[in-house]
This record gives sequence, C-alpha cells and structure tokens, in this order.
Amino acid sequence: MPVPSGGRSSKRVIVVGGGIAGLVAAVELAHKGLRVTLLERAARVGGKMRQVRFGERGIDVGPTVFTMRWVLDNIFSDLGLRLEDHLRLKTAQTVARHAWLDGSRLDLFIDQERSAESIQKYAGRSAAEGFRKFCQYAARIYEATEQPFILSQRPDFLSLVGKLGLSGMAKMARIDVARSMWTALGDFFKDHRLHQLFGRYATYYGSSPYMAPATLNLIAHVELQGVWLVDGGMVHIAETWEKLAAERGAEIRTNAEVQRLLVEGGAVKGVRLTDGSELRGDAVIFNGDVAALATGKLGSEVARHYQAPEVNERSLSALTIACEARTAGFPLLRHTVFFSSDYRDEFERIFGQQQLPRQPTTYVCAQDRDDTDRAVDGEERLFLIINAPAVGDLRSLGQQEVDACIDEAFAVLERCGLTVQRTPEKTKLTTPADYERDFPATGGALYGSATHSWRGPLNRPAGRSPMPGLYLAGGSVHPGAGVPMVCMGGRLAASAVLEDLASASLPPPRVTRGGTSTR
Repeated sequence: MPVPSGGRSSKRVIVVGGGIAGLVAAVELAHKGLRVTLLERAARVGGKMRQVRFGERGIDVGPTVFTMRWVLDNIFSDLGLRLEDHLRLKTAQTVARHAWLDGSRLDLFIDQERSAESIQKYAGRSAAEGFRKFCQYAARIYEATEQPFILSQRPDFLSLVGKLGLSGMAKMARIDVARSMWTALGDFFKDHRLHQLFGRYATYYGSSPYMAPATLNLIAHVELQGVWLVDGGMVHIAETWEKLAAERGAEIRTNAEVQRLLVEGGAVKGVRLTDGSELRGDAVIFNGDVAALATGKLGSEVARHYQAPEVNERSLSALTIACEARTAGFPLLRHTVFFSSDYRDEFERIFGQQQLPRQPTTYVCAQDRDDTDRAVDGEERLFLIINAPAVGDLRSLGQQEVDACIDEAFAVLERCGLTVQRTPEKTKLTTPADYERDFPATGGALYGSATHSWRGPLNRPAGRSPMPGLYLAGGSVHPGAGVPMVCMGGRLAASAVLEDLASASLPPPRVTRGGTSTR
C-alpha cells in the first residue's frame, strides 16, 4: 500500500488510549502517512504519566525517571529529529539513597566503582566484591535477552530458544530462569540490607522478589547504566509525543471514551464511543490493560481471545501520596527509599493475603532536589509510593486500614530521621480503587500481570492480536511495563499494523544506540 504523492494514505488507524505506548504508535503511524485518530477517555493524554497540582507547581505522580535513553533517541531519530531539541534532560549521578531503621544509609551511583566504594564503606570489602560480580551477572542476563526477547514481537519458549542459537538451552540456564531473584541475590550479598536493596528491583515490574525469576535481576543492570530526569517533569514526554503526532496529522481526541470494539466477520473494524458515535478504521490499536478486553468491557467477541489474571496473579498496585510539605531531619536526595524491617512479611501480605503491609517500605521522590542533599527552603514537592494489593475492583480498602498503613509509613520515615509536615489541603492520596477507576478491570494493578515465573514474560500478549484488525500496546503486553518498554511496545504495534496493511515499512526498534552513551 504505497502512500499517495500527497503524503497521506487512505488507510485509517484508530488508537484507543493516550498513554505513552499509544502516543508513540500514533506518531510513528502518522509519520508514515497513515490517517490516525487517537481517542483518550481522560481530559489529557499521558495515561499513568501525569501530574497533580497545588497551585502553579506540578508533581509527577507516575514514572519519575526513565532509563534506556537509546530507545527514545531511536524514535526521535526515525522521525528525523533529535531528542535534545525537544526535551531538556539531566543525567542523574545518584541512583538513590537507601535508609534502614537501624540508622544506616547507603547511596548507589551510576558510576559502578563509586557504588562499589560506597558499599565497601557500608558493608565491607567482600560486599563490594559481591556487588561487582552481581553487576557482571546482571549484564550477562540483559545481553542474552535484549535481542531475542525485549526487541522482538513476543516470542514463545521455542522461538526464544531458537533465537538464542545452538546453545539456546545453555543460554537459558545462564539467564537464571529457574531460581527466584531472592535466592540468586544470596550468591552475591550476605548483608540482609543489600539483599533487600537489590531485591526491590522486582517491584519495578510489579512483582515480589521472593517469587520473581532471577532473570529480572537485569533491571538493576538497566538502571545502573543511566537514569534521566526531564526538566519540568516526566509529563513533558507525553506532551511532546502528542505535539509531534498532531504536527504529522494525527487527530487527538480527549474526553472520548470507547464503549466497544466493532467486530464484523471476525475482524475489528472500528469503535463505538459512549456518546453513541462510531468510527471505522482499517486497524485499531488498543492501548489499555488486556484485562479490560478479557472481561468483556469492549465487547464479548474480543473477550474470548484473552484471559484476565487471577487476583493473586496481578502486579502491584499502590497507595501514593503527592504533597507539598516542609521536611526536616533526614538529608533527602531526589530518590530515597526507606526500608521496612520485615520485607518478606510485606510481600506475603500483598500477594498472599491481598492486604496492605503492616510496615511498608516507602519510596520518596523529592522533586525539588537533585543529587545533592541540600535542604529545601520552605515547602517542597514530594511523591511517596507504598506497595499495595491490586484489589480496587473487589473491595475498597477501609479508611482505617489505609490510615494505619500510611501512619506506619510515616513512622518509619521518622525513625529514620525524616519528619514531613503535611496539610490536608496540599495532600493527594491515590488508592487501588482510584487506579481501578482510571484503568478499568485492573483492580489497580500498575504493571499488568506479576512476573512470578519464568513463563510470565512469555505469557504476555503480543502486539498483534489473533483477531484481525486489532493490535495491542501498553504495560500489560509484551515487552512489559516501564517507560522504555511501553515505548518499544508502541513501536512494535505500529510496525505490525504497517506490515499487515502492506504500507511503507517501519524499521523495528534498533539495538544500536545511535552513538548515544547510556552512561
């Protein structure tokens, strides 16, 4: 299907959902000359990448950094643009500060040797050597999985082994699929605090370190290769994709909720909106959670092709608190993690009992700070995340239960030395029920299904649906959640659409970094 000389194709693609994956797919397809209409049920695009405001200042209440910058660099490059001309970025030198109830603190840095020195001062020479060996181990896992899994249309087990070559089974063993993250970490870290710190990377994929396969240790490698902040907040990434899509002719419609997919002859032919209007197209990209399809929220014809995860298979949800407050006592960095004293109990309650933790680990993003712990004069913008079970569609967590969990979280902060002087008028709480309202059928799960077996990533649906005319993108489908992953998922969906419409070919996401250092 060649694009006409006027630069526009007669083919129309409808994108349902204006999260990051949907925006990336929209801008890629519009750039190729297709007619694109993006429908977003909320008042603004961005999905989970959003802000709350108290007065003039916005607080990021979704992703707070991004990694794998080369993914964004490649998207801009394929659009004939440079990322740095559209987003002002800053490389974080410190990954995070970590604090425990015994009063100890540890900073990790992008510079591996600087981190090793920090760990040596904290826990001794053997701990530092363990960290160096862990970095080599995590890098090997990432290098073995990047091309055959992360950058491919979702592989199954046999195709993954095939792509790994004649030594595929041996390589599968090297990526450590048979053990849990927690067990594997014991090979490198004997200090329980370091074990806890590196186990926390499972939560980046919405999972428990006690149940997630050791393969997810690659997440630490990705973060330690580089972390970037966006001047003005992460929401500017979504705003930039929206602007670029519109410049290329895409129609962006907000406050436009899709009621069902239109199916004719076993193929998806368009959508019906809640206002009764219908929009027909040659392809539909659904950028929402697969659970919404599986539970029939967009029609029974599509539901039979998908299966929603059981409650105990859902990824983490969260209690989040955005506030402007005065702080004192503890030297916060941009990113600080305050650890609970019983990590195992925390995850057993969340995944085993679907209850809030008794004593939660709490992540604090101090958005007026940087890599230094220079105190902020006056109120500062804080975003706190407490892991929670994804039960927002089953029950509303009781106010007493929520208050008790939050009170204990702030008690942990105070025992570590941090006091936060909050006021109700400058505090915004979000619960699993709130996330369920915004992202239906998820129960508030923020990452799709939890990855609690080696088959978990392979079980995520692919971008190309078994139903003709329907394609998927977003954190619940391959290759998974997180800013770079959903960007790649949007590209994979767009590539599948172009291939199936026999349009101008879209190159798949590139492994090469295009000259951009990830350090």
